[in-house]
Amino acid sequence: MKELVETIAKALVEHPDEVEVTEKESGRSILVELKVAPSDMGKVIGKQGRIAKAIRSVVKAAASRDDKKVIVDILQ
Repeated sequence: MKELVETIAKALVEHPDEVEVTEKESGRSILVELKVAPSDMGKVIGKQGRIAKAIRSVVKAAASRDDKKVIVDILQ
């Protein structure tokens, strides 16, 4: 999941070198934390959170084949 979120985020932002993704797994759930440059927050979140919601949907679909629950947090 980490690689998927990182690839999507790097394609969206102007400063791909500042993208950091961490993954914490506990049981059947995975917490993915995405950190981007403050100037890129708007690009990752999108208008009314549409891009963030789309990222979460893609990751959720990828995790469903592994029968895992994924939570994507976007941090500053």
